[in-house]
Amino acid sequence: MPRSERDGKGKSQGSLVNENRRLPRAAFSVINATMSHVVIEPAIEEDLDELSDLLGELFSEESDFRPNKEKQLRGLRLIFEEPNRGRVFVLRCDHSIVGMINLLFTISTAEGGFVILLEDLVIHKAHRDKGYGSQLLEYAIDFARKKNFLRITLLTDRPEIKSQAFFKRHGFFESAMIPMRLLITPENPQTDVNL
Repeated sequence: MPRSERDGKGKSQGSLVNENRRLPRAAFSVINATMSHVVIEPAIEEDLDELSDLLGELFSEESDFRPNKEKQLRGLRLIFEEPNRGRVFVLRCDHSIVGMINLLFTISTAEGGFVILLEDLVIHKAHRDKGYGSQLLEYAIDFARKKNFLRITLLTDRPEIKSQAFFKRHGFFESAMIPMRLLITPENPQTDVNL
């Protein structure tokens, strides 16, 4: 089975919405102006350590979050173990991960179907301002269209005008809704959610 159709444990990443419309292994693969080979593809389990480092880099820049490698690894594993929860795509430049995008799947009663929460988009500091963030975001938007998702929602830091402008260039707009959160201390913090 091609790498793109496997999750981190070698299991098939079944389609959430339409089994017959899979993305190819690398929907985006080019040689850029500096002769670097760039590929966007699903992350695999062997990528977890690098992905948690990227998330640590992102969370060190955000006011609401703090890096915590153990939590980041646990969160990534929860996505990897159940493909219907979401997808993590990586951008590799000359076989090294330089960026990632994390998409979580849910249902909107307002839209009447499946929607995506864009949880994380991060490019390694040494590789920013080269268009890699746009390439990852465009890949995610294409993925959403091909899988028949109806909306992508994201949160961005209020003071980050550059980040807001980036997403607006890609068609995102500000919602009239205000995000609110309640942090919950679970009764059994080391166990999964028990529905």
